[in-house]
Amino acid sequence: MPELRKDPVVGRWVIISPERGKRPSDYTIKKAPRDEVFCPLCPGNEAVTPPEIFAFRKKGTGPDRPGWNIRVVPNKFPALKPQGDMERRREGVFDRMNGVGSHEVVIETPDHDKELTDLPLSHLKKILFVFKMRTEELAKDPRFQSVVVFKNRGREAGASLQHSHSQIIALPIIPKRILEELYGGRKHYRNTEHCIFCDVIEQELREELRVIDQNDDYVSFSPYAARFPFETWIIPKAHTSHYCQIRQPQYQTLAEILLKTLKRLDVVLQTPPYNLVFHTAPILKEDLPFYHWHIEIIPKVTKVAGFEWGTGFYINPSPPEESAAYLREVSLSE
Repeated sequence: MPELRKDPVVGRWVIISPERGKRPSDYTIKKAPRDEVFCPLCPGNEAVTPPEIFAFRKKGTGPDRPGWNIRVVPNKFPALKPQGDMERRREGVFDRMNGVGSHEVVIETPDHDKELTDLPLSHLKKILFVFKMRTEELAKDPRFQSVVVFKNRGREAGASLQHSHSQIIALPIIPKRILEELYGGRKHYRNTEHCIFCDVIEQELREELRVIDQNDDYVSFSPYAARFPFETWIIPKAHTSHYCQIRQPQYQTLAEILLKTLKRLDVVLQTPPYNLVFHTAPILKEDLPFYHWHIEIIPKVTKVAGFEWGTGFYINPSPPEESAAYLREVSLSE
């Protein structure tokens, strides 16, 4: 029988409809053919991108030349640009401001045909470090209030280039989704003096129904009110509100659980397109006791249609307990 579930953080209701349920193989997406004849992110094409901001390079190689392992460049077609003042103004009931911000591309590997799951742990750790380093650098700009790190894999998930890459956007405002999480977290904290995310982690680990994997520092699980089939979160066990508060040893454990989680999704859903987003507190100096940073991974195996757009409800045909069980049972070779 269908069931309504309420997200404990933002208060959003989701319809879990197992009668529409499918086996994981039924969610397989027919992928677009690899039809690129020229890739601007490949080594040898550095002159095609804007000048690099940062790179891990082999000794003796110079900027904007081959010899890099990870490369960060401004987006050639940015959503926001760093030049200028915000000039926020009101026109009757409307607000507007200049599109001031920053939009960077993290080219994760020089190999055009490799995905994150093909990379060694040491390389993935460096990518995670680049995310932190660039976030910290962008946070120094007083015009910016929030930094969003995200990855689109596959054309169906919004990727315009097939070469593995992530993006970082600095915003002059706090995104609505983060505001909703901050509001829900603050409300719960005022009533209980607990972080709602910490309470969710404690219950998920106790019940073990939706847990996919865990290590000393992190846990991956299918959220109770998952909006989409095989929606997966990775969250630190210890309370911390901002990704930039990650400590050096935690890069290893984060890389381990991220790599395993992505491999499980690839096995069960046959290498699906997905969106991966870091949810982290706005640019603040202090730790927030009511917010908890985390990673959300959304496989793009269903479509959002009229009911979802018209109501704000989501219909998920795959109960998160079943999704977690499929992912948990995957045997991964070391």
